[in-house]
Amino acid sequence: MARITFSCLPASWYCSVSLLSLGCAPRQRLLLLLFITCALLLMGTYQRQLWGPQRRPGSRVNKYLSSAESMEATDVLNPALNYGIVVDCGSSGSRVFVYYWPPHNGNPHTLLDVRQMRGHDRKPVVKKIKPGISTLANTPTQASDYLHPLLSFAAAHVPKTKHKETPLYILCTAGMRLLPESQQADILEDLVTDVPLEFDFLFSRSHAEVISGKQEGVYAWIGINFVLGRFEHADDEDATVEVTTGSQNQQPISRRRTVGIMDMGGASLQIAYEVPSAITFSSPQQEEASKSVLAEFNLGCDVEHTQHVYRVYVTTFLGFGGNMARQRYEDRLVNDTLAKNRFLTTQTGLSEDKPYLDPCLPVSLSETVSRDNHTLYLRGQGDWTQCQEAVRPFLGLHNGTMSPGGVYQAPINFSNSEFYGFSEFFYCTEDVLRLGGQYDSQKYSRAAMDYCATRWPILKQRLDNKLFSQQADISRLKYQCFKSAWMYEVLHSGFRFPTEYLSLKTAQLVYDKEVQWTLGAILFKTRFLPLRDLQQETLRQSHPSWLRSSFVYNHHLFSLCILVVVLAILLYILRLRRIHQREQRQAEALNLLWVEEGEALLP
Repeated sequence: MARITFSCLPASWYCSVSLLSLGCAPRQRLLLLLFITCALLLMGTYQRQLWGPQRRPGSRVNKYLSSAESMEATDVLNPALNYGIVVDCGSSGSRVFVYYWPPHNGNPHTLLDVRQMRGHDRKPVVKKIKPGISTLANTPTQASDYLHPLLSFAAAHVPKTKHKETPLYILCTAGMRLLPESQQADILEDLVTDVPLEFDFLFSRSHAEVISGKQEGVYAWIGINFVLGRFEHADDEDATVEVTTGSQNQQPISRRRTVGIMDMGGASLQIAYEVPSAITFSSPQQEEASKSVLAEFNLGCDVEHTQHVYRVYVTTFLGFGGNMARQRYEDRLVNDTLAKNRFLTTQTGLSEDKPYLDPCLPVSLSETVSRDNHTLYLRGQGDWTQCQEAVRPFLGLHNGTMSPGGVYQAPINFSNSEFYGFSEFFYCTEDVLRLGGQYDSQKYSRAAMDYCATRWPILKQRLDNKLFSQQADISRLKYQCFKSAWMYEVLHSGFRFPTEYLSLKTAQLVYDKEVQWTLGAILFKTRFLPLRDLQQETLRQSHPSWLRSSFVYNHHLFSLCILVVVLAILLYILRLRRIHQREQRQAEALNLLWVEEGEALLP
């Protein structure tokens, strides 16, 4: 019969336990079972902590969907947080954005977890001033004074102890691009010279620049995909793509599919998307033209790792925004009508009783267009199909590509891609038609056709009855027919999206927040910062592993010995009690014997 013997007890405390039947008293049995159970639990805990499964540093955490966490005020008392500042110097004004991130997790394949800073009121730390910095073209020495309110605002939110290690980037866009290079240089020189005199931020000459439209588009693409989590490692349920980079002898890698973005504003149209496969050019001229619209960059902290090398097509089409397209359309109407009326006696469009029938205005809507002392009278015809044909020439298609200059367009794999449409793409589908979100070309075209064919008084009544979205106004009602046709033609005739394409979402916000291109800028600018944390992680891991494990082992061994001593004392007390009870019984038996013997001796 197998026995378990606790040889760590003194010989006088010896007690053997049978696996089938315990030879000790009931209380001793209970204590011994308790001792065995506790010992096994302690050993199991030790094994789990030392050898159990650990989360990999790069394992996926769905932090991007945690809206509750992102809405909390930033803990400025946390010394581990790092900060970064981006100033967006636009054409109409400048805005400052403050971002923060915790230490890098040590995995070279993951990016910094950059988030927008929130104040005590839980609102994003953002401040805007007007007018744009380009208005200082003739007074460049005032540039630093112009930005002083924004930088003071940022300095008040970033902990003072973090100022010297907080990078500051001043990035100028459209307004500054229009200035001569000499005036641009004068404004930037004042910033580089004077800003460090008043603020201790990490700021150098390379941190102030005028970025191109291509850079701005790349930053916007990075920001959107980062918020959507498309730079994380792919899980089994994620859509993936096979990517070939420009590196020689580099095998294709499989990673999570990124999203393309399209943004149609009032004046311009922009598109950006990843081109995962190598491109074959039909001519040297086409290859040369592609250099201005293709950008290849590494978002990772190590140039040797290609996990985060991306090839992105990005371009901006000036004049292709919704308002500018309508303006170009009206200019053509005025010029064509005046030219025709020179040879006709009807004088169509030059008086209210003989208006020009515009297929791109709702039925019975009367409108006037004035150009150079000429007034054109329009009357809505509400024919969406004719409107499509009327706006298509304004795409300026050239050899199957968009724009009169024949801008090269990289191929899109429509069978394995996903796009988001912002601004006018969302307004056209949602404000009036209420079809925002998943785009369906058939539903959209039917709804747009029905809207255009609806009489203007009925549309106004629906607006008064608040049947449209809160953003809809009279201007939206007037030009919805035109803009819906323009958006459709841009998408399907310009960018050649198939009408059955179902992977386009129109949106205004991503996870209930507006994503700025400045987020992508801070991610790109700070991409090498994780190297500092990786070096610290390497130093930490270089220490012998047995030193770390021995501490854990000794800790549990000490706890186990304490438990053994306590249980041994209890067993010893019980043993003394048992001996005492046995001696008492023997004494009673001896007394009884004496009594019996005494009674026998009595006569």
